[in-house]
Amino acid sequence: MPELLEFEEPVGVLLKEIEALSMLPQTPERQRSIESLRRRADEIRQEIFRSLTPWQRVLVARHSNRPNTLDYIERLFTDFDELHGDRRFADDHAIVTGLAVYKATPIAVIGHQKGRDTKQKIFRNFGYARPEGYRKALRVMHVAQKFSRPIVVFVDTPAAYPGIESEERGVAEAIALNLREMVMIDAPIVVIVCGEGGSGGALGIAIGDRVLMQEFSVYSVIPPEGCAAILWRDANRKVEAAAALKITAPDMLAIGLIDGIIPEPIGGAHNDYEAAVALVDQALAAALAEVIALPSEVRLDRRYEKFRRMGAEGEAFVDTANGGEIAD
Repeated sequence: MPELLEFEEPVGVLLKEIEALSMLPQTPERQRSIESLRRRADEIRQEIFRSLTPWQRVLVARHSNRPNTLDYIERLFTDFDELHGDRRFADDHAIVTGLAVYKATPIAVIGHQKGRDTKQKIFRNFGYARPEGYRKALRVMHVAQKFSRPIVVFVDTPAAYPGIESEERGVAEAIALNLREMVMIDAPIVVIVCGEGGSGGALGIAIGDRVLMQEFSVYSVIPPEGCAAILWRDANRKVEAAAALKITAPDMLAIGLIDGIIPEPIGGAHNDYEAAVALVDQALAAALAEVIALPSEVRLDRRYEKFRRMGAEGEAFVDTANGGEIAD
């Protein structure tokens, strides 16, 4: 059972009852009671998740059991061959890259990887990518362009790594170069924000023809804690900052910064991997089919205009080709 978040306490009470009943000798009556409690837990969870605050969505996006890039690669793609290194300095384990096959279509896949237990988190640097991670990602994008492979990107990072060695090796330059190059990469690109989309660390691999967000993911110029510390010199005002930042998927769709929302199962993606993967699969297949069908020049022009028009005063850009609606 996934770890429950603090606002899921009413569900936790019912799950404890279910656990207690499950340990007793099973009778038809007890089994009916368990099924009734499970239905009630799903109803309460659905009610809770229907009205989450922005900060609660941040907690869901950061859930330690939330499906990550490697989880999606394992369940969505076949013949995955991971590619390592930026050919300049090192291999950054916070970004996973490789070649794979999706529904008989050869693709390239790129994504952040945070890690789950302590050992993995240290190995993956908690998802904070260094400059060599962005250069590795760009190297694989150029491979995809050379061999006419669509690119699928999974975004899940608090931010780019801000350490001294990262700055010394040019993390800002690496991200800026990716922004420029991704606009011009002549290959279909679909981006999925599947957890945290934090700052330039996310944007460094998030330029695409379609940018989708899972329902309880967040996408922001800065984490709420950092925003609160800068604006009010008090990181404890993170709840207020989360609301002010407009970081939720509905917020992003309303102002035209993403093209669609991928629904999540009851209780979030971490609560049901198979259902979450099925929903991502459906949205990804539709988005890829749309952008692959576009002539190269049209696709590149639309991608360029999409990002050039973002932030225009008094004007929200919604990609009419995708309807600006929740992805089914």
